[in-house]
Amino acid sequence: MNIVIIEDEKPAARLLTRELEKLGFTVQHILYSVSEAIPWFVQHEQPDLIFADIQLADGLSLEIFEQVDLKSAIIFVTSFDHYAIKAFKLNSIDYLLKPIEPSELLGAINKYKAQHSISPSKVQELRESIGGTSYAKRLMIKVGMQIKMVLVDEVVCFYREDRGVYISTVEGKIHLLEEGSIEAAIKMVNPEKFFRVNRSQVVCIDFIEQIVQLSTSRLKLSMKNYKEEVIVSRERVSEFKSWLAEN
Repeated sequence: MNIVIIEDEKPAARLLTRELEKLGFTVQHILYSVSEAIPWFVQHEQPDLIFADIQLADGLSLEIFEQVDLKSAIIFVTSFDHYAIKAFKLNSIDYLLKPIEPSELLGAINKYKAQHSISPSKVQELRESIGGTSYAKRLMIKVGMQIKMVLVDEVVCFYREDRGVYISTVEGKIHLLEEGSIEAAIKMVNPEKFFRVNRSQVVCIDFIEQIVQLSTSRLKLSMKNYKEEVIVSRERVSEFKSWLAEN
């Protein structure tokens, strides 16, 4: 059985590894963050079983399962209070409470084969139960044959070109997104910060430098370090103005 641990606390990861080894299992790999885990799962064969701490230093481990289609069985490890534990039970998601008891660890492993992978709807239900909607902090990009990460806070805009979706960063760099559709990409980011101004462009409010009224029904935007023309479509102007006022 291939086992992967996702845990940002190295002592806790080592302890869980030792307990698993006592039971005769070998840990294939330990991942310490969301940003490390996403590209690792993209590039490697999926394990049979994943032990994942919910709260990592750079975000919720749920972000990993939202961005990577994993078929592995997942057991969450958590220090959350009883209210959050109730959320796990209500959503029929297996969990272990820190500090992990060896008998409970063995019990969780014994039933892992009957546990299905967690569907996107289950991930969303759990996220809402433990604290509301959270949005991606990083986006996967293609650099040659490699998959790398870009912080969402650095994204000036998304745009569709040919059959690909690209991002332009505050540094003026252009990257091809791993995600293949602009509709799916914008679902990952905060709608308070990003707005789809037309069919092919989504802009970040933080990097709008100038707004020019072209007519009563169209607006032109100047974005930081993005040279392409950005026009707010006629049917979106009213909603765009409301979005600006609210955010």
